[in-house]
Formats: sequence, structure tokens, C-alpha cells
Amino acid sequence: MFLNSLRKDTAHIGATESNVIHTFRYKDLYLAIDVESGAVHSVDKEAFDVINACIGGNDPYLLDYPQEDITEILGELDDLKKQGTYDSPEHIIESTALGDGRHVIKSLCLHVAHDCNLRCKYCFASTGEFHGERMLMSEEVGKKALDFLMEHSGNRHTLEVDFFGGEPLMNFEVVKSLVEYGRSLEKKFNKHINFTMTTNAVALTDEISDYLNREMHNIVISLDGRREIHDALRPTANGRGSFDIISEKAMKLIKGRGDKEYYVRGTFTNRNLDFTEDVKALHDMGFEQISLEPVVLDDSSPYAILDEHIKTVLDEYERLADYLVESRKNGRWFNFFHFMVDFDAGPCLKKRLSGCGAGVEYAAITPEGDIYPCHQFVGETEFKMGSVVTGEYSFEMSKGFAECSILSKPTCRTCFAKYFCSGGCAANAWKFNGDINKPYARTCELVRKRTELAIGIHTKEKQ
Repeated sequence: MFLNSLRKDTAHIGATESNVIHTFRYKDLYLAIDVESGAVHSVDKEAFDVINACIGGNDPYLLDYPQEDITEILGELDDLKKQGTYDSPEHIIESTALGDGRHVIKSLCLHVAHDCNLRCKYCFASTGEFHGERMLMSEEVGKKALDFLMEHSGNRHTLEVDFFGGEPLMNFEVVKSLVEYGRSLEKKFNKHINFTMTTNAVALTDEISDYLNREMHNIVISLDGRREIHDALRPTANGRGSFDIISEKAMKLIKGRGDKEYYVRGTFTNRNLDFTEDVKALHDMGFEQISLEPVVLDDSSPYAILDEHIKTVLDEYERLADYLVESRKNGRWFNFFHFMVDFDAGPCLKKRLSGCGAGVEYAAITPEGDIYPCHQFVGETEFKMGSVVTGEYSFEMSKGFAECSILSKPTCRTCFAKYFCSGGCAANAWKFNGDINKPYARTCELVRKRTELAIGIHTKEKQ
């Protein structure tokens, strides 16, 4: 590695081949990330310039700094390298080891409803029916899905089941039956199931809210922010705005959750590239756990985020970071999902290499009982992995997803953010590039920006 050749009399100073050091500025901080170890170093400007000279293959002694300062900095960097927190070698393990050959499934996305009471204009699921017929999951199919989870969960004790749609509250009686059945399986198989739900909250009642707060480990509520933004893109089936229906019910639900987990999740399109205003609106309503995702649509959509919008989005993330920091400083705490980093108890190396586990640890089940790698593949028939009704399951396809990791993606191998995004979304890679091993480039740009801001915020608050 390049630190071995950093000497004043060296004729040639080479850059690393794997881009293992990434430098950037956040406000008044000069930061250097050792990509492989995950160490973040906050340095002064002299050290920052020396590091960048080395990364660029240039002689740091040509910088306009005292020679003794440069020598001292290089010595400190060499010490960090010996400690394993600077210029660390790339993690290499066999791709096949990521699947372990056991195909242990720990999470299910149960599509209890391929129907919805909203008609969101950017919906990837074609307003709920996933490009098929509108239908609800039967209790029988749902139970077979939970049986499938027990059969394939191996020694895994804690499992996750998300009730999804469409809108799952349109099939609420089946949801209750499946929770009850799941609790019986917990005792039988010595497991624990964390039930969760993703809902638009339109059908919430006080009774349903009490039930969800009692039984759901986490709840994700879909709400896009400002009334005018939300109503323009998330109308009800009769074409009316849904903001007033959702916002009041959602806030009441969250207030009843106590310290249980939740997220308010919105989507921004090219119609609200000033999405910081939507985060502000959600924060002002009283929500403290907020996520706002960029829409991912074909370029032909009138709502798609195109190359021409990327610079605006990157700048807006900076504006959002400023708002978050200032709010927290003033005692108005909230959390933004994409600005979260955990350097103390983050996921293990295997998880950081392989990502969400789609098709391996995670599967989506349709109302008919068909198995797909995840909810975003549902309806893409070539990715049907089997059926919980017939008992079929494609271990071969699961193996293919297990081998889809950072190690199989050349563009990821040299990206500083690879252990934060774990190679990105396989479904988006396939839909835009026809290959689950070729990440969607626009999302990559956004991830890199969010990662820098997240690390900057974390470092600033630690200081």
C-alpha cells in the first residue's frame, strides 16, 4: 500500500489501487475515511492536503508546508496504518460464503392486499395491484407463508414479518388472524416474530390503532410532507386529497406508541426537489422519525428524477443536513433515516457485503402464495422463486442472489460508500440495467452524498 513508499527520497509515490482512503470536507471539518476498517479521522488542513497528495500519487513534500510537519504527518499516518485504521487492505471472502448454502430466511414481506384505497401517481406497484388483479391474501395462504418461514428459518430465533400491500389495512381481519397464528408458532418452534406494518393510515380507527400499537414492533406510515405536495400525488380512489385524512390519524397513532418504533416515510419526485420543506412540515406536525426517499421511475415518467435534477438534489441534502443540525442544537430533535450511521454497533461484515438479503434471508409472498426475492420484484415472473402453497422453492435462484454482493460489482469495489449501502438495490439494478450486479448510477450519486453528510453530522455531534 502507498504508505510503505512515503519517504522524502522516494522517486515515485503511487496511489492505492482500491481507493481505500476517501477525503471530504463537512463545514469546518477535514475528514478522511479508511474505507475497509470504517475508521473516520478528523484532521487539520495540513494533514488533509498531505493525504490527498498521497492519494493522487503526488509527492507530499512538494506541498507548501514545513518539511518537518510533513514528515510528522506521514509518521502519524504510518502509526495509524499499523493500528489497522488507515489504508487497510480490502476485505475479501468467497462470494459463495455469503449464502452459507443453508438458505436461512429470517424476514417475510406478506402482501396481504394487492389493492389500495389511494391512487398514488408514482406508485411502483401500479396503485397496489402490482400489474395484476386486485386481490386480498386469504388466511390459508398467510398461514402457509408463516409455516414456510418456520421451515426455512433454521436456528434463527428472532424473525420479521411485514404486512404490506397495496394497503394491508384493507385486509385487517386476516392480519389479526395471522398475528394470532404467528404467536402460536412462536411457542411451538421457540421463535420470536417482530410483526411490522407499512400503511397509508387511511383506514385507521381508534380500535385498529390500539391493536397496531400493541402488536406491531414497527410501523411505517406513508406521508409525503406538505399538504399541497402530498395531495397532488397521493389522491384517494375518488380523486380527492388524502393529506387531511392521513395526517390526523397518523399523529394519533404515533402518540399512542410510546417508545415503540415507527417511521413516517415520504417520497419526493421532481415536483418537490425542495424536499427539505417537506421534512420541515413533518417535523412541525410532531413526527421525530422521518424518512424521505427519492422516487425511482423510468425516465418517461413525468415525475422521474433525471440526470439534470441530481445536482439540485445533492444541494438539497446539504440544506436538509443544516436544518437537522440546527433543529437538534435548538432542542427540537428529530432523526432523518438517511443521515444515520452507527460506528459502534453497525451490521457485521457479511451483512455490509451482501446488503438487504433479498432472495436469500428475505422474501416477499403474494396473495396467491407466490415467492419473490423482495416486494419490488413482485410481478416480474422471471423472478418467481416458488410457492408457499405448493412448497416449491428455487434454491438455485437464491444462490444467485447470495452471490450478488459488493464483491461481484466492479463499480462498488472502488466506492468509498460501499459498506454503507452494501451495493444498492438489486431490483433497481435489474430494472434499469438488466443485471442485479450493475447498480443504478443515479442512486449511487445520492448515496455517496448522504453518506458524507451522515458521517459529517455524526463527527460534528461527537465533538
